[in-house]
Amino acid sequence: MTFPPGEIVLAGAAPPGGGAASQLPFILMMVGMFAIFYFLLLRPQQKQRQELEQMRGSIKRGDRVVTTSGMHGTVTGLDQTTVTLRVADQVKITFDRVAIARVAEPQGEKDA
Repeated sequence: MTFPPGEIVLAGAAPPGGGAASQLPFILMMVGMFAIFYFLLLRPQQKQRQELEQMRGSIKRGDRVVTTSGMHGTVTGLDQTTVTLRVADQVKITFDRVAIARVAEPQGEKDA
């Protein structure tokens, strides 16, 4: 690139004719990428977490549940932060509520 004699060129200076108009497509692309990221990743994850919290809050005594470790049991006791499960005759285990992954179907209602 050649410059006319007597013109001072600063290192890292923007080429003439640039400006705010050349940055508009870049800004629009970044906003579009953020919108795609939000609607494909963040929003569904927030919705799933909200549904899981609602399910954990609606657990009641007698519900059959599965923990995050895969243990099946029947709820025998509830606390604000803990759940007591009966996993076998005379065997009760206490878990944090966050360890409940899902409410299982009652054994009599399974479709074979």
